[in-house]
Amino acid sequence: MTVYGPRADCLKPLNPLRPAAAVLGRHVHPRRKRPRPTGRISSVHAIDPGPASNKLLAALPRTDFQLLAPYLTSLQLAEGTVLHEAGGEVDEVYFPLSGMISLVVVMRDGKAIETATVGREGVVGAMSGLGLHISLVRAIVQLPMFGSRISSPQLRKIAASSKPVADLCVRYNEVLLDHARITAACNALHHIEARFCRWLLQTRDRAESDTFKLTQEFLSEMLGVRRTSVTEVASKIQADGAISYSRGVIKILDLEALKAKSCECYETLREQNGD
Repeated sequence: MTVYGPRADCLKPLNPLRPAAAVLGRHVHPRRKRPRPTGRISSVHAIDPGPASNKLLAALPRTDFQLLAPYLTSLQLAEGTVLHEAGGEVDEVYFPLSGMISLVVVMRDGKAIETATVGREGVVGAMSGLGLHISLVRAIVQLPMFGSRISSPQLRKIAASSKPVADLCVRYNEVLLDHARITAACNALHHIEARFCRWLLQTRDRAESDTFKLTQEFLSEMLGVRRTSVTEVASKIQADGAISYSRGVIKILDLEALKAKSCECYETLREQNGD
């Protein structure tokens, strides 16, 4: 773990994150080892890229970033790590430097669906920088990643004296609300094949690779559909030559074909992210 800034020796280590036994809801079981994917993904997340790789941090004026820098801790997060639990107080804020975090709504019966994803263009838990904040969603690492973490109380102190930092917290919360609205419309109006392709494209952008790990169980929970539906759609898209899918590893073979099968929401969400 690396601490950025001159006050590294003053910081106390934070409690380790709780790895999830399962991705979502009631399906709790020990995670089995999965085949290591081939392709560029193995190197994308191997080296800490540093806090400047987060677009929000990089866009801050230098003086305001320097207020945050002494309190940013860099850490590597495994797939399935739960960062925030629905109903819990948000006491830490995460700026992804690579990989991807899913924000998931979990119902009382254990059923769940993803409402937004966050990559290095964003931040998770930023509203806690403006006051005590209870999370309404589960935040879970979807792709192995590096991130910069800061405690919510420390972020609140900085936001109180820095308008750019306070504005960052508000603006990105508005982005997440827009993502949730677009995703809700997509889930209600678009066929599963188009949604499946949109989701693969989003994951590809965050992984910065055409090859990444995704199981059918995970996909079914993210899309809010039955596992058999994911199997049928994945088989069809693979037969069309757009992807290959084996042992939980997806490889995009024809990017343009996948985009053609996706719904308009992929481009809409990219625009929201400033891509």
